[in-house]
Amino acid sequence: MKIVINPDKSQWETLLKRPTKTVDDIESLVKTVFDNVKLQGDEAINAYTSKFDKVTPVSIEVTREEIEFAKSQVSAELKSAIQLAKSNIESFHASQKTNKVEINTIEGVKCWQEKRPIQSVGLYIPGGTAPLFSTVLMLAIPANIAGCKDIVLCSPPNKEGNIANEILFTADLCGVTKIMKVGGIQAVAGMTFGTESIPKVYKIFGPGNQYVTVAKQIATNYGVAIDMPAGPSELLVMADETANASYVASDLLSQAEHGIDSQVILVSTSKDFANDVSIEVENQLKDLPRKEIAEKAIKNSRTIVVDSYNNALDLINDYGPEHFIVCTNNNDLFVDGIINAGSVFIGNYTPESAGDYASGTNHTLPTNGFSKAYSGVNLDSFTKSITFQSITEQGLKNIGNAIELMAEAEGLQAHKNAVSIRLKDLN
Repeated sequence: MKIVINPDKSQWETLLKRPTKTVDDIESLVKTVFDNVKLQGDEAINAYTSKFDKVTPVSIEVTREEIEFAKSQVSAELKSAIQLAKSNIESFHASQKTNKVEINTIEGVKCWQEKRPIQSVGLYIPGGTAPLFSTVLMLAIPANIAGCKDIVLCSPPNKEGNIANEILFTADLCGVTKIMKVGGIQAVAGMTFGTESIPKVYKIFGPGNQYVTVAKQIATNYGVAIDMPAGPSELLVMADETANASYVASDLLSQAEHGIDSQVILVSTSKDFANDVSIEVENQLKDLPRKEIAEKAIKNSRTIVVDSYNNALDLINDYGPEHFIVCTNNNDLFVDGIINAGSVFIGNYTPESAGDYASGTNHTLPTNGFSKAYSGVNLDSFTKSITFQSITEQGLKNIGNAIELMAEAEGLQAHKNAVSIRLKDLN
């Protein structure tokens, strides 16, 4: 990892640049796929699956028989681990339920807010080099707690034309209602428009590569909501000489192995510690099965040595990391001061991978600096807030004149009349 010492603030933007393509580079292809899926449905889905995934599944929808076979192929030990993670994720997300909020804003005027589930949601689960069955837990569990009726899962098929056994087991465990063997742009397009096999959904969730990220953004042009822009994974670690260099290196590599377009950054106040981490990264990298992927991601990554905690905090908030690990002599400064981050991991014994799998928090998080404006997936992501109001005769008398004056000032006579007619009857 390249080490940069005390860069001037004018260099931060360049140093913190993500290794991602711009929307313009990808948008043309995405729009072409969307147009074809809209016109040709399943035919286009199959054509693009054959083109991009080099396989054509016998059917787009996974059958009950395929699910039962997949469940039989998952080891008891892994099933137990998934169950433990499921329990923790359920506990954390169930705790996010809120009661009806009700208030009398003035005598005779009662207002309240209630949550309602989104009826139909689509879950995108990355496959490819690392089928992310853990993402099924992160999306299907809160969808079920929220009460979503239709939960549609799309994931790219492997070279045999199937979805990974672990994904199918987890999807069935968590109450997914339909599972589709389709990934990439065409999956997002299918859930946007609906096809003969793929139901149209109201909101699409889940991470993916840059093409999936842009496809989700394009889907919003067709009236489909999305959770957030969630692209290639990223991690920023803030650590000083009190941290464990081996631990920090393992965390950096845990994200680097996600994909060649992932990015990891180490920020430290100690040059010696930064060098120790760099050596540890090289040593641990040698034994990784996904060494080639991690090596390419490391080329997109860097270590930045700064002269103070306060400068470090400013830089981190400027970057807005998806995952943020802090392991310093003053963690509270960073915990209290962090404004832009998807999820925060504190101390030597809180690896980022705990949040990826089993601590209970959600790992579907905003990347590419979007943590400055977006939250990670949570229970509210699967619900809508509906407001209600009930006004008595006295209540209308109390606010009626104000409404009339405001409507008249805006030149909206019918708005005024809707109140004036009622007030006249009450006099």
